[in-house]
Amino acid sequence: MAELLTAAQMRAIEKAAIGRGEVSGRELMERAGRGVVEAIFEEWPQLAQTDHRAVVLCGPGNNGGDGFVVARLLAGWGWQVDVFLYGEAEKLPPDAKENYRRWCAMGKVTPACGQTPARLAHLPCDLMVDALFGTGLARPIEDICLLDWLGLIDGSPEAPGKRPRPRTVAVDIPSGLGADTGRVMGGRSDHGPRAPRVMLTVTFHARKLGHVLEQGPDYCGHVVLKPIGLEMPVREISPPEAPGVVTLFGREAIAARGLSKPRRGHKYALGHALILSGPSGHGGAARLAARGALRIGAGVVSLGCPHAALVENAAHLDAIMLAEVDDPQALARVLEDWRINALCLGPGLGRERTQALVPVALGSGRAMVLDADGLTGLSDDPAALFGMLHDACVLTPHAGEFARLFPDIAEQLNAPAGAGRSCSKVDATREAARRAGCVVLFKGSDTVIAAPDGRCAINEARDNRAAPWLATAGSGDVLAGFIAGLLARGFDPMQAAETAAWLHVDCARVFGPGLIAEDLPEMLPKVFRDLGI
Repeated sequence: MAELLTAAQMRAIEKAAIGRGEVSGRELMERAGRGVVEAIFEEWPQLAQTDHRAVVLCGPGNNGGDGFVVARLLAGWGWQVDVFLYGEAEKLPPDAKENYRRWCAMGKVTPACGQTPARLAHLPCDLMVDALFGTGLARPIEDICLLDWLGLIDGSPEAPGKRPRPRTVAVDIPSGLGADTGRVMGGRSDHGPRAPRVMLTVTFHARKLGHVLEQGPDYCGHVVLKPIGLEMPVREISPPEAPGVVTLFGREAIAARGLSKPRRGHKYALGHALILSGPSGHGGAARLAARGALRIGAGVVSLGCPHAALVENAAHLDAIMLAEVDDPQALARVLEDWRINALCLGPGLGRERTQALVPVALGSGRAMVLDADGLTGLSDDPAALFGMLHDACVLTPHAGEFARLFPDIAEQLNAPAGAGRSCSKVDATREAARRAGCVVLFKGSDTVIAAPDGRCAINEARDNRAAPWLATAGSGDVLAGFIAGLLARGFDPMQAAETAAWLHVDCARVFGPGLIAEDLPEMLPKVFRDLGI
């Protein structure tokens, strides 16, 4: 699985490598600039075929130093390069200052705030490089001059008779976008964009959280990762109390997770999942979850419903068994069957049944998914719910459910970005998992999954894994069923949640437009075949 780093973790890795004498800061800057130019020519091969014109915007830190390297390398390729500096050359960090001097031996540097960006909007330019701040920005941008420059990078609209909009590139991350949050960091909303939407972002060693979370993918465009010779994983230099790296799990990791069924054994060896359903006329969501649990490989799946809903559910189900569960006492009797090892409560369950049945279900100690009504039905007293939860549970809230269960965390998450480090979706999910004492899967196109011990992963459903068709009624119920089925098969809660989330997206991508929730479980056989299972 790929690692996603915070800005602080990346700085720690670089500092440790420099401190051990493996590489100098100047060499890292040279490698970064070279990686940016390589990525530009890979993205737009036509730019490498002849000379062009570029505008490079350099900032007051090491990101600006990377920009001076890019300018020098493009000039060496025969390009005409205009370099603008935001800040004072005398105050540049040592490595950036050296690359400033090297560039000055080839061309001039124009103070950015001595220019009016509007006057340059129609500069005959083929490429514009944002090397202003990168991951080093820790506060909102308020300077009007700088905001005008960001607007130029973001817009540069085509005008009649003028050349097309230049290609835009960010070094590490678009300036003004939080490297840890993926959120635009405030600024003056009346002066255009507060971070530029670029076509290409080139980052180094590992992708950053901001490339994946929230608004990040919309602002970063195509993200290209370039190695700069740093081999040491962040876990070797992070203090024990610091949060570990966040993983971005992919096809290879999922394929290696033992999804194949054993060649020998019987159905109960693969687990028995019980999905609890609501009253008559409200059983569709639970049936979707049950179908998902069965398709993902649980050996046996039962649906527990009130007596009045037995006939209705029997008319829809064949391979899924039925159990009569009218009240807590009936559920306790059903759970005397020790072969039932995983539960799913929530889809279509209803508020009253949730409040009555969840305490019994949690008291059984079985692995369990709480989704939909299973969360909102107990959100009036989250502390009471957290007191009943155990470490074999998985909570699957969307943003609204998360805010009802964790109102203070949601308030921090949704607060405007200010000075200092803001709360990211990763921070919020980790804190929620710690408080609940179990795995929390916070839904979204950037689904974040965290365990109480700080382990955290992101399931990305954007860019080349976009699955907009998942925005359909019932898709979340199928996801809950996938998790319950994997819990029944013996997956630990973190792996069950990660694996189910990835498969859920892949099923939607395989089906494509026109998807409805009922289609998702039926795509699993093809997804499994594609994984070599």
